Amino acid sequence: MPEIKTVAVVGLGYIGLPTAAILASKGVKVIGVDVNPNTVEAVNRGEVPFVEPELNTFVAAAVADGTLSASLETPKADAYIVAVPTPFNADKTADLSYIEAAGKNIAPQLTGDELVILESTSPPGATKHLADHILALRPDLADKGLLFAHCPERVLPGRVMIELVTNDRIVGGITPEAAEVARDLYKTFCEGEILLTDATTAEMAKLVENSYRDVNIAFANELSVISAKLGIDVWELIELANHHPRVNILQPGPGVGGHCIAVDPWFIVSSAPEEASLIRQARVTNDSKPAWVINQVEAALKDAGSDVSIAVLGLAFKANIDDLRESPAVSIAKDLAQKFNDVKIAVAEPHVNILPSSLAAIPNVELVDTEKAIADSEIVLLLVDHQAFKDLDRSVLEGKKVIDTRGMWR
Repeated sequence: MPEIKTVAVVGLGYIGLPTAAILASKGVKVIGVDVNPNTVEAVNRGEVPFVEPELNTFVAAAVADGTLSASLETPKADAYIVAVPTPFNADKTADLSYIEAAGKNIAPQLTGDELVILESTSPPGATKHLADHILALRPDLADKGLLFAHCPERVLPGRVMIELVTNDRIVGGITPEAAEVARDLYKTFCEGEILLTDATTAEMAKLVENSYRDVNIAFANELSVISAKLGIDVWELIELANHHPRVNILQPGPGVGGHCIAVDPWFIVSSAPEEASLIRQARVTNDSKPAWVINQVEAALKDAGSDVSIAVLGLAFKANIDDLRESPAVSIAKDLAQKFNDVKIAVAEPHVNILPSSLAAIPNVELVDTEKAIADSEIVLLLVDHQAFKDLDRSVLEGKKVIDTRGMWR
């Protein structure tokens, strides 16, 4: 395997662009590839098309140094990192079409001995599927030393540029050599331990990590529903229970969002549908929480009388970011607006400037600043514990019916 001097990162989203920027900051020549012209143009200007602390500094410096550029076309490179979406289909199986499209564009550029890494969170067998897909397109390279590996991302939005460096990484190869070569590439920037395994185990490890979180969140969400029925403050209950030295219950919320925890467990369920009963039930429990929240709002509306407005605080899937992927807050806002189409829904989301398309077309939904949303509404529904909401003077809530799904205003 020749020295890796040029890396193409396919997909410049929340994982691909930080990975490209951190590699480029270490002197590796990186070409980022994306299908969105606006993203490509932004990166080539040294700008970042989404919110992630410190990323803009890395991108601007790397572009200025000439180590990072972006393109709509997949170039020739020594290594390819595929970081494209892996959503699920209507039947909850993984949609591998983005991975296949990346492979189709990589295949013509290959000459032999390149390394292809799949970073996209994927069901077991996806890396081999990518390898088979590329080799089917390029059978002439079957014995030309192509290497395929899987290295799942394990970073927290809002801390990506820190955790890319400090977190341990799992690298799984289709062959041991592929794992070793991929490890050497990640050692360029990763200070954590790099653990080698096979590709299928690496794929499953990422899914297991997020499913573990999902199951534990489901326990907390189920507790919140039970506690409401029994007239118990669930946050006090959890705080008391967590004083046990071997208990650490997570915090409930309005549901589970993001591209990882809300999606990945389904990949396990679809791979072993008969065996994954607990994982499936956790998904069902968490997916049912938004409907429970809407029921709480409906009860508040009945008590509030006519001509009532609702302030919906937060749309992101977690605090202090602008990422709306699979966000339960978005689905709650949409369902409220459609179910109560004569009620004004004033949405406050300090991290976005425009409503997502699913909300923008609904006439009784408006994006406003936080103070106005609260002042103009009789019911305040807190869905995301953004710092901007924590910093509010609580006096603005006086006389309002507050539904706090995060326990922030206890």
